[in-house]
Amino acid sequence: MNQKQEKLFTKDFTLVVIGQIISLFGNATVRFALPLYLLNLTGSSALYGAVTACAFIPSILLSPVGGMIADRVNKRNIMVILDFTTAAVILAFSLLMERGSLILLVAVTLMILYGIAGAYQPSVQASIPALACRENFMAANSVINMVSSFSSLAGPVFGGIFYSAYGLRPVLFVCAACFVLSAVMELFINIPFQKQEAGGGMLETAKKDFVESLRFVRKEKPVIIRCMLTVCGINLFLSAMLLVAVPYLIIEVLAFQPVQANRLYGLAEGVMAAGGLAGGICTGIFAKRLKAGKAGAILIGCAVCVFPMGIALLLTPSAMASYTVITICCFAIMALSTVFTVQVMSVIQRETPEKLLGKVISVIMTVAMCAQPLGNAFYGVLFELCRGAEFAVVFFAGAVSLVIAVRSRKIFTNLMND
Repeated sequence: MNQKQEKLFTKDFTLVVIGQIISLFGNATVRFALPLYLLNLTGSSALYGAVTACAFIPSILLSPVGGMIADRVNKRNIMVILDFTTAAVILAFSLLMERGSLILLVAVTLMILYGIAGAYQPSVQASIPALACRENFMAANSVINMVSSFSSLAGPVFGGIFYSAYGLRPVLFVCAACFVLSAVMELFINIPFQKQEAGGGMLETAKKDFVESLRFVRKEKPVIIRCMLTVCGINLFLSAMLLVAVPYLIIEVLAFQPVQANRLYGLAEGVMAAGGLAGGICTGIFAKRLKAGKAGAILIGCAVCVFPMGIALLLTPSAMASYTVITICCFAIMALSTVFTVQVMSVIQRETPEKLLGKVISVIMTVAMCAQPLGNAFYGVLFELCRGAEFAVVFFAGAVSLVIAVRSRKIFTNLMND
C-alpha cells in the first residue's frame, strides 16, 4: 500500500470533508427553518409531526436508488448534481412561499429535500473505502460524522438567530448559496470509480441490486438484519420522540416568549449537534479501543438519558431549568448515538465487498429509517393527547427504548464476532 493511500487527509478526502461542511450546514439550516416556520404559524404538534413524517418518506424510498446509483455512477457526479438540485429547490420555494397553500408547499419542499438527502448519503458513505485504507475506516467515518455534527451545530444556531432577526427568505438565500458553493468544490474531487454493467432497464437493475443486497445480509451477514431491526426500534421510540419533542416542548409547552423560544430552540439544536461533534471526536481519539461489541451498552446509555427529561418536566416549575435539563440530556444522547453509528458503520464497511457497499448501505439506511415517519406522526398525536402531561410521553419513550437497548446487547456482540 502506497503512502498516499495510508494518509487519511489526501486532497480528495479533504475536498469531500470541506464540501460536506458547507453542504450539511445549508441542509441543517433549511431543515431547521422550514419546520420552525410551520410550527410558528400553526402551533400544532400533530401537524408538525405529520409534515415531518411525510418528509421522511421520499428519503426512505430514494435511499435504495441512491445506493444503486452510487455503485454504478461516479460518486462525485452524484454529489455535484444533487447539491445543484437542492439549491434550485430552495430558490423555487422562496419564490412561491407567498402563493397558494403554505402548509402544502412546506410539506412538498421538505419531502424533496429529504428525498435528495436519502439519495445523497449512500454516495458519501460508499466513497470512504475508495478514499481511505482499511486501517483508516473508523477514523474517516469519525471525521464525516464530526463534520455532520459541526454543520448541524452551526446550522440551527445560525438559523435561529438569523430567522428571528430577518425572517425566512434571507435564510433560504444563504442556504441555496451554500449548496452552490459545495457543488462547485466537489467538481474538483477525484473518486476512483469502476463502472458496473447495468444489465437491463433502471427498474430491473434497481430490483436486482436490492435483491442482491438483501441476499448478502440475509445469508452471509444475518446479524446485520437484527442490527437494523434494533435501530428501527430506537428510531421509532427514541429518535422520533426527540425530533418532535424538542421543538414542541421549547416553543409550545415551556413558558417562553415567541422570539426567545425560537432562539432557545436553535440553541438546543446546536447543543445536540455539539453532542454529536463530541461523540465524533471521542470516537476518533479512541478509535482503536472502541469495539462494536459494546454498542449495546452505548444504546442503554442513550435510553437512560431520556428519564431526567421527564423528571424535569414533572417536578421542575422553572421553564429555564427544564430547558437546561432537556438540552443537557440531548447533548449526551447525541454524543453516545454518534459513537454507536461510527462503530457499526465501520464494521459494515469492513465486512461488505466494495461492489456491494453502496447498495448494502442504502438498504440499511432504508430499513433503519422506515420507523421514523411512523414515530414522528405517532408522537405528534401523542403529545396533542397528553397536553399538560408531556412528561408521561417522555417516560414512555425512555422505558421502551431501554427495553430495546438491553435486549440488543447480544446482537452487537455477534456483529463484532460474526
